[in-house]
Amino acid sequence: MRVLLLLLFPLFSLAQSLPSIDEKTKGWEKINGLLPYYLDAANGKIWLEIDRTDQELLYCISLPAGLGSNDIGLDRGLLGSQHIIRFVKNGKKLFLQQPNYDYRANSSDPLERKAVEESFASSILWSFTIEAASGNTLLVDATDFLLRDAMKAAGRIKAAKQGNFLVDKARSGIYFPATKNFPKNTELDATITLVNNDGEVGNLVRSVAASGDAITLRMHHSFVELPDGGYKPRVFDPRAGYFPISYYDYSSPVSEPIEKYFIRRHRLEKKNPEAAISEPVKPIIYYLDNGTPEPIRSALLDGARWWNQAFTAAGFKDAFRVELLPEGADPMDIRYNMINWVHRSTRGWSYGAGVTDPRTGEIIKGNVTLGSLRVRQDYLIAQGLLAPFEKGIPANDRMLKMAIARLRQLAAHEVGHTLGLAHNYASSVNNRASVMDYPHPLVKFSSNGELDLEDAYDTKIGEWDKLAISFGYAQFSKNTNETAALDKLLREGAAKGLLFIADRDSRAPGGSHPQAHLWDNGADAAEELKHVMKVRLKALTDFGANSIRNGTPLAMLEDVLVPVYFYHRYQVEATAKLLGGVAYSYALKGDGSAAMKMVPKAEQLKALDAILQTIDPTALNIPDNILRLIPPRPAGYAGSRELFNKRTGLNFDPLSPAETAADLPFSFLFHPDRINRMEIQGYQGGLSAGEMAERLINATFKAARRSGIEAMIQQQTEQVLLTYLLNWSVNESVSMPVRARGLAIVQDLKNWLEAALKAGSDPALNAHYAFALERMKAPDKAKPTQHAVIPPGAPIGCE
Repeated sequence: MRVLLLLLFPLFSLAQSLPSIDEKTKGWEKINGLLPYYLDAANGKIWLEIDRTDQELLYCISLPAGLGSNDIGLDRGLLGSQHIIRFVKNGKKLFLQQPNYDYRANSSDPLERKAVEESFASSILWSFTIEAASGNTLLVDATDFLLRDAMKAAGRIKAAKQGNFLVDKARSGIYFPATKNFPKNTELDATITLVNNDGEVGNLVRSVAASGDAITLRMHHSFVELPDGGYKPRVFDPRAGYFPISYYDYSSPVSEPIEKYFIRRHRLEKKNPEAAISEPVKPIIYYLDNGTPEPIRSALLDGARWWNQAFTAAGFKDAFRVELLPEGADPMDIRYNMINWVHRSTRGWSYGAGVTDPRTGEIIKGNVTLGSLRVRQDYLIAQGLLAPFEKGIPANDRMLKMAIARLRQLAAHEVGHTLGLAHNYASSVNNRASVMDYPHPLVKFSSNGELDLEDAYDTKIGEWDKLAISFGYAQFSKNTNETAALDKLLREGAAKGLLFIADRDSRAPGGSHPQAHLWDNGADAAEELKHVMKVRLKALTDFGANSIRNGTPLAMLEDVLVPVYFYHRYQVEATAKLLGGVAYSYALKGDGSAAMKMVPKAEQLKALDAILQTIDPTALNIPDNILRLIPPRPAGYAGSRELFNKRTGLNFDPLSPAETAADLPFSFLFHPDRINRMEIQGYQGGLSAGEMAERLINATFKAARRSGIEAMIQQQTEQVLLTYLLNWSVNESVSMPVRARGLAIVQDLKNWLEAALKAGSDPALNAHYAFALERMKAPDKAKPTQHAVIPPGAPIGCE
């Protein structure tokens, strides 16, 4: 008994040593909600009252007030990390602990679950000191927890090489206006000031912060009640176009896979599950940032609402709504699915993210970030295409109409991500089957030969989008086999030609899928490239002083010229993927999908012929009438990465854009992955890399010689091609037999150059040949990165 009393005495003493919560909080304001808290306004502190020890909650971090730099990425509305947590009492400490849901045992046996829990580490994210207690209810000071760099902003700034920053607590504090409490969520907000620690601050920070030495942001913390057990996860299918969640279930039978996959989706249930069309129990509602101006506001509301078409096709009536955020509502409140209108100093990407229950895949909050400057890029493209300012700003502003049309599509695209959908880059070849593709403006010719922008962007949800939403959200009657019904849905879609190909396959410059591209149009990439080159030629022919407003410095013509000159860039990439191309789908065993198929040699040759048009010296040359118009930029108008590279000082350099445009197709055609595939395909009846190289050499080195500036462009293009040929012969990413073929091609070209030099009489051409021969002596120095870098193109229109 004495031993037992001695053991209990320290715990009894600890409890006696703590004041009651009423005593500790006397005079403070209490705010009730999920986690009640007290405001010690006099000392700028916030105290949490915890009576939910060992109950799991969702903890999320976000950034309600950002930095404004696209390159660094700390945007207003940015979502940070998300954790399932529980409060665990340990003596005078209260741990904020994250259990490990990546490894589980979905078993009714508590000992089996315990074995898995103890096999993989949990994480204690924070330790509070218990300052008061009343029964099982504990009081902790949460101020230091909130006044930290929870978003790891300093790390992002350091990673961007913009300086070393630390939190200055003296210049940080609780932001009380955005600190609120609700029955199912507690929202805490803090002003965080980061100060420079070494005196070196990068231009990316100085260009956006009021003072580069001190960056003041706001960081938001949400504690959220986890959803109830009424949600039924839906199994992930790689054909369906959803983002998955996954975990390892160690209670799985040995005969079954241990890794489990589910899709991310919102909870949506029919009032009448047996009805073909039913109203939802609770609709999905999104809210648009009420700081969005017109006409952008109406465009975003309209485009986001397109998704109701897909939910109608999935059997719901008015299940998806988009409204303006009510005045006084906090966009960081976890209860609001948000479409945020975000400003940055330079154009950048938009995002569709969200807060997801990691146990099930249920989306709790959708969160869209739309960059405001990107709409201006679409306007700029249209401005360059139309040269509309002969008589001031036209009454029928076709540029604005195209930019607004893009915003509608953008809103639908990013909201689609927050509904659980991934990119689908195989839809542009199928009559714009999905808003989840990256759309390039579809520019046509009118009956009188002028450029027509009326159909630049789609005006509705796509057929693939309807299929995908049906897969993720359709609710089946009680007697329906859900697995079989979903499989049938995808098979029927495939039979209609609705294909899903995601980012990894589409973004790679050495990618092989002939239908998976970004920013392209048309079912036939090569034919579309020819069309795009005609649009580009028309735009360059019409380009001139009327391409900018009266009163604008003529030097600003270069800003408008860049997207016109490189108008073909993405269709070139799409066409290049036909070479060494292989068509495939994310097939499952037994689903009846077609086998992989090499792109026929005839189609590859057609694609190569289309690409050859883009490196013709006439196509690469900027007409003299344009060159004579563009002077150096005046004082106060700085250059930027959005302009052409120059090797001529302040003056316009006509060779640099041509070098960049020539490098563009070669960078895709000579990617090691493509060269390796093509040589293998050459033995299978396809177009070999060697045959491709020979055609390129015939179209450049061995083509009829041009005169004037086109002669310089022709020689420059040949030197760019030589860079890739030499690099092919020494690149260790290329298989040895394929490297040997590259070396043989270089040797053959060397022999031809030596003969041409011996027979030649043109001093400039002979110098060109001699330079090429000299470069061949050191092939390891031939680096594609030495060529003029292309200005940013993507994202187009806020993507």
